[in-house]
Amino acid sequence: MTDSRARATSLDFTDETLATLALPGGALTITRGLGSGLARRAGDPPGTIWAIGDRGPNLKVKLALERYRLTQMAPYAKIEGAKIMPRPDIGPAISELRIEGDRVTIVRTIPLRGHGGATLSGLPTPGGANSVSEPAIALDGTILAPDPSGADTEGIAAAADGSFWIAEEYGPSLFHVAADGGVIARWVPSGSESLFAGADYPVLGALPAIAARRQINRGFEALALSEDGVWLYLAFQSPLAHPDEKAHRKARHVRIWKLDTKTGAVAAQYLYPLDAPKTFRRDVALGKVDKSDIKVSELVLLGPDRLLTLERASATTKLYAVRLDAAHATAREQLDDATRPTIEQLSADDRIGDLALKKTLILDTDDLPEVDPDLEGLVVLSANTLLLVNDNDFGTEGVRTRFWRVELASDLPIGVPLPSEEGGRSEATEG
Repeated sequence: MTDSRARATSLDFTDETLATLALPGGALTITRGLGSGLARRAGDPPGTIWAIGDRGPNLKVKLALERYRLTQMAPYAKIEGAKIMPRPDIGPAISELRIEGDRVTIVRTIPLRGHGGATLSGLPTPGGANSVSEPAIALDGTILAPDPSGADTEGIAAAADGSFWIAEEYGPSLFHVAADGGVIARWVPSGSESLFAGADYPVLGALPAIAARRQINRGFEALALSEDGVWLYLAFQSPLAHPDEKAHRKARHVRIWKLDTKTGAVAAQYLYPLDAPKTFRRDVALGKVDKSDIKVSELVLLGPDRLLTLERASATTKLYAVRLDAAHATAREQLDDATRPTIEQLSADDRIGDLALKKTLILDTDDLPEVDPDLEGLVVLSANTLLLVNDNDFGTEGVRTRFWRVELASDLPIGVPLPSEEGGRSEATEG
């Protein structure tokens, strides 16, 4: 259980309104979404934070029917993953934020752009044999065509050269993006390149083919970059649907990859164990919690091969420190799509054994009931101070963005220099 001396302070922030739509059930106000992921870059001005929003404003069919009385959506009520996209022109973007005292402000927003200069949409990419594409629906009830350039951006890492790495759920894929938002390249699972034919930027099949086995809307969401820029650490949001949909419903281990930023080659794969659903107390109090409700939404680098993970249901969020040591790396064949039994089958049958990573609890928001649900973004501000943010879903459910500064009772086990709030870098010693 979290030390009760941890303290959380809500910071001042005002959401940016992007549009207001008049719908039969009332006005839908769309605000800027920026809570899907956070990052810091050494050498930036004091208090600078980088944030990423996801695909853009979207509504679940149930909400569209019950709150906004969009009766034309009724035929889609039982289609898995179906989302209404009321403004598909509002797509993925990076926001530069500034923290000054107890206030957070948006300095600027950088839309992601293809080589032709057009901003990227958040529309789903075409589906394939091993990766189902969720349907996107326009306000008039018609199906929106898939977009090979579309992206559901969920995680961000800021590189020293000014560029960004962005984790994406549809492909799942990794974007390398220039400082001005222009896409340098998109890395997708090997063999899936044809699904992105016509994309307005280079698409490379640099990732293992097995990545395409992600569950629908559960691709890459958590991302961290090594201090020297050589390694990317990424986590799938949930267990893979591998070899089929049955496996992930019982599996409880998420794959974490350490990969080369030059080639996309996976140097090592690790298995992160998800907590039992019953331990997410606030969620349990709200109703039944299943294994499929638990996911990994953020990674932060604490040191070489050491990570801080954000594991959550909806109302409850937990932060864990993990060490990626060689003894817990899986066999190379477990990156092969053809290997049986799969990691997910072994997990479902409780046959992972000692291979699973060991983790140390840093924070459980059940012990800080004032902190909001749906937390997805996390950065370390100092050795004992964190910044957390919720995903407001572009305001489509009436939720506002909230930032929380959390002061821990003891220092994190940090083994890399941290950006200083006074500028430059400050050294933090490993605890």
